[in-house]
Amino acid sequence: MDRAQKEKVVEELGQIFESSGVVVVAHYTGLTVAEMQSLRAKANEAGSAVRVAKNRLAKIALEGKPCESMAEFLTGMTVLTYSEDPVAAAKVAEDFAKENKKFEILGGAMGENALDRAGVEAVSKMPSRDELIAQIASCIGAPASNIAGAIGAPASNIASILSTIEERGEAA
Repeated sequence: MDRAQKEKVVEELGQIFESSGVVVVAHYTGLTVAEMQSLRAKANEAGSAVRVAKNRLAKIALEGKPCESMAEFLTGMTVLTYSEDPVAAAKVAEDFAKENKKFEILGGAMGENALDRAGVEAVSKMPSRDELIAQIASCIGAPASNIAGAIGAPASNIASILSTIEERGEAA
């Protein structure tokens, strides 16, 4: 890799560290190509991504970034799993680590906060952005449907009373 390529990689990694809601660092020693492809596919489905980069270049990219404290995890053969959603990458990494013992989560960062192994696990158990939006929408929607039912109920009651009066009038 020449100097220009290294500078490009550092710039790309810097963008990842700045724009990601969460970054998870893991060792992947012993994983096969097929297993790495499986990880990438699962990450892609969840709206996250996987990146293998030289630790030295990643540490350079981390300089001055809010998540600079996660540089301590960049030792050995590491892989980065990241996403804009603050939960997606952590969920993908946790699920993959359960299936593959060779994939060892070291820690990561969520914004300015460094996460240890337990922190990544805790983040992975949180509801994702889409799940939170669905929960909020259902909370907002339930009272609205109740109000619509309450407003509509008197009108239907009046209509049934009028039809009853009309039927009695015709019968008499």
